[in-house]
Amino acid sequence: MTTLDKISLHYVIMHHFMEHCCAPTGDALATYFGVEREEVASPMFALQEYHGVVLHPHCPEVWVIHPFSTAPTCFTVRHGERSWWANCAWCSLGIAALLGGNGVSIESRLGADNNPVTVHVDGGRVREDLLVHFPVPMTRVWDNVIYADSTVLLFESDAQIDSWAKRHRIARGDSQPIQRVYQLGDAWYGRHLDEHWHKWTLDEARAIFTKCGLSGPIWELPHSGERF
Repeated sequence: MTTLDKISLHYVIMHHFMEHCCAPTGDALATYFGVEREEVASPMFALQEYHGVVLHPHCPEVWVIHPFSTAPTCFTVRHGERSWWANCAWCSLGIAALLGGNGVSIESRLGADNNPVTVHVDGGRVREDLLVHFPVPMTRVWDNVIYADSTVLLFESDAQIDSWAKRHRIARGDSQPIQRVYQLGDAWYGRHLDEHWHKWTLDEARAIFTKCGLSGPIWELPHSGERF
């Protein structure tokens, strides 16, 4: 029997999402691990403290396990007959990478308030020439990760981002080409299905950002602390 801890929970939840397009319930997790329902809560809260999952405020059930969301969002990722909700543009491209980067489509709206757009990923390449905007500095993402995720959106141009940021009174952050963000999604989420997954350390996260050509105030990380 697999030991019930935060790492094994992450592994089971992620693989359930990949296969079933939804999170397992607490009851299903208890059955899988052969324990009572109440015994799932403590390691689930430990996984949340580790920033490996976001739980509903009223109960230890999965709300978000990056890159997946259990609630409807502005991003729907489709692969064949299956579909998933992603938390943001970065997460949607991460799901595309987890699916092998082939035959994946992502449905969204520009700036979450403009024209609908469909992104196609084939052979690890994004067909569309779009930008992804990151308004929230990485050091502040976990202050309110649901809000931070909701602001990482697709746009056609920097001018469109400027107008959108002014209209919604949201900080103008960093914009990146969508192909670069696909590479970030691949590097960031590529090990999320591993049995021995762990959160990136600050040094590991910094190395991923550097490898993907990401720099500037939005991407700066503290030099002390444990993990991102």
